[in-house]
Formats: sequence, C-alpha cells, structure tokens
Amino acid sequence: MRMEEYVRIVAGVLVLIFVILSAAHSRFWLLFAALVGINLIQSAFTHWCMIEKTLEKFGIRRYYRFDEGDID
Repeated sequence: MRMEEYVRIVAGVLVLIFVILSAAHSRFWLLFAALVGINLIQSAFTHWCMIEKTLEKFGIRRYYRFDEGDID
C-alpha cells in the first residue's frame, strides 16, 4: 500500500474511535475527531501531515518504485 492509503486508514480509525468514545463517555471526544479533520484539511494545502511523519518513523515509505509491483 501507498502512504496515502495508510493515512486514510489511520484517520478513519481515529475518527471512529473518537466518535464511539463520545457516545459512550463524553461529547468532548468529538473535539479530537475535529482535530483529525482539521489536520487532513491543512495537509491538503501545506503538504505536511503529522500522520505521514509518524508512519515514516515506523518504516513506511512515502513512494514505491515501479519495479516493486505497485503500478497504480
């Protein structure tokens, strides 16, 4: 998978967790879901995303080379 797909997975999981926590505990958890959304919007304009930087530290590469089989 590409970095973009990992970012979408992490963002989606975080939003779901925060929405579930807001339903079970407190509505303030929705603020964290909003922060994930704000981060996605600002990354579209600035091309800097905290989730990408964190995933790179875990060894996930930003781009694949064509000879590795990912031609999408």
